[in-house]
Amino acid sequence: HTEPNMDMLSLFTENFVSVPILFFILGVCAGFLKSDLDIPEQISSYFAIYLMMAIGFKGGLAIAKTDHFTTQTFFTMGLGVMSGFILPFIGYFFLKRTTKLDAPTAAAVAAHYGSVSLVTFVTCISFLENNLVTYAGYIVATLALMEAPAILSGLYIAHKAAPNTITSTERATPKLSKEIFVNGAILLLTGSFLVGWATGEDGLHKMQGFLIDPFDGILAFFLLDMGLVVARQLMHINVLNLRLLCFGIYMPLLSATIGLALSKVLGLSVGTATLFTVLLASASYIAVTAAMRLALPEAKAGVYVPLSLGVTFPFNIIIGIPLYYTIANIIL
Repeated sequence: HTEPNMDMLSLFTENFVSVPILFFILGVCAGFLKSDLDIPEQISSYFAIYLMMAIGFKGGLAIAKTDHFTTQTFFTMGLGVMSGFILPFIGYFFLKRTTKLDAPTAAAVAAHYGSVSLVTFVTCISFLENNLVTYAGYIVATLALMEAPAILSGLYIAHKAAPNTITSTERATPKLSKEIFVNGAILLLTGSFLVGWATGEDGLHKMQGFLIDPFDGILAFFLLDMGLVVARQLMHINVLNLRLLCFGIYMPLLSATIGLALSKVLGLSVGTATLFTVLLASASYIAVTAAMRLALPEAKAGVYVPLSLGVTFPFNIIIGIPLYYTIANIIL
């Protein structure tokens, strides 16, 4: 792979003034100014579905064109899943020693930081493609596999720390199983990945005008909406104390360090390593949030949603992505 030789400041500047990020900032500003700008929920849902479909398809296409399932592929996927199980335990360790969160809330927060953010991943792909950096298609399959393990770890932690929460989870078990294993986002992502892999160049020719060319424009529109959502969550930031705010920054940096170290051991390319690191460093605010509200109603959503969506998400897409890419360029 040939990576562009850019210094860190240039990368940060380029990322900051890229069209999707600027629309995200516009959304945040509009939210803080209490503008009546609003994206209808149905349109936002459509664009989320589009992005999942496009990312899955492009990942499958990359597999069809260049990649084969090698030992490295399986080790990367396996370590990604293992990280999803382990990171919540690390997050819980720090939360219990630095904050006064109750056990269910700390477990729910930790679960968010062991899972993945599709939007952060999509933004990173846009960043890499704008810088002409290639990546392995199988990393999309790794994304799909990393959603659920953190949910299971979070519930296990809560049950061990506060056994009285088991009853609510037992009542929610059938719905929770569906939430995890029949998750629409994961099914669409995986299915699109398989379609792209199966159809290859022929599929690219047919879908170029729909799934490839409009991608950055739709991502910009979606991030505008995400900016509005983040601004609304930041209005509740008074429920977060300084130690929690710090956790929302140092936890992704710690996870990113683990991701970069594993990337070095696995011998990943710079682009693939950046995406793998983003998977470990990002925090879920969709699938895990839904699962925790169902299985751990005792946990305070007013803590874990603003923290993952209002603090870690903007940190990662504005600062984290160019930072992880720069370090990957240095060490790989």
